[in-house]
Amino acid sequence: MRRKKFTTETQRTRRKTTGFLSALRVSVVSFLIFGAVTRAQNPTPTTGTLKKANARPAAAPTPKSDPFDGASVEEMSGQCVTLETEEGAIVIEMLPAKAPETARSFLNLAATGVLDTTTFSRVVKGFVIQGGNLQTSEKWSAQLAERMSHHLPDEPSDLRHVRGIVSMARGDEPKSATTHFFILVGDGPHLDGKFSAFGRVAAGLEVADAINRAPAEAEKPLVPVRINHAAVAQCQK
Repeated sequence: MRRKKFTTETQRTRRKTTGFLSALRVSVVSFLIFGAVTRAQNPTPTTGTLKKANARPAAAPTPKSDPFDGASVEEMSGQCVTLETEEGAIVIEMLPAKAPETARSFLNLAATGVLDTTTFSRVVKGFVIQGGNLQTSEKWSAQLAERMSHHLPDEPSDLRHVRGIVSMARGDEPKSATTHFFILVGDGPHLDGKFSAFGRVAAGLEVADAINRAPAEAEKPLVPVRINHAAVAQCQK
């Protein structure tokens, strides 16, 4: 009988202990959950957050300059642009003394690869071939669109628009020239004093003639000739 009583008391003690431990576990879990909820509702700022809140605004990135930005007329003189087209090479000698900003812009277009893969998208038989439409590029992008949005100053001069002269195309509005240029394969005296002539063909005028003779409708070539690559170098005398 005593042994049975001892067993019963032991079982009661175990039940009390088990109950106490269960209650303790519930309390601990409740405390942890409450703490997590409190931290979520009132997060403690981290060091990184405080630094970010107190940091100075980041400076705007400096626009990347082009190779001929800031170049003097003397530095641009004697520079030639070679247009490697599907019909052959056209070498254009720069005449920056006549139109410095126009010459600078064209040199930058060639030196930075902007003209690569563009086409001669307009031809007027016996008169001109026109290139520089960046929308014809195989690499058309937002950066090229930005290039086309930059307008150049008007720089008409006493340089006559005769066969071989390279000049900047523009609309009817003043200062509307962007990246479009044209090469004269015939004389254009009516353009004198109105358009910015900035170069002359030093070699490859027969290539310009071939491009001008290609089949076209409404001044649009049926198969536009592409400029594979443009490069800038000192003219070879």
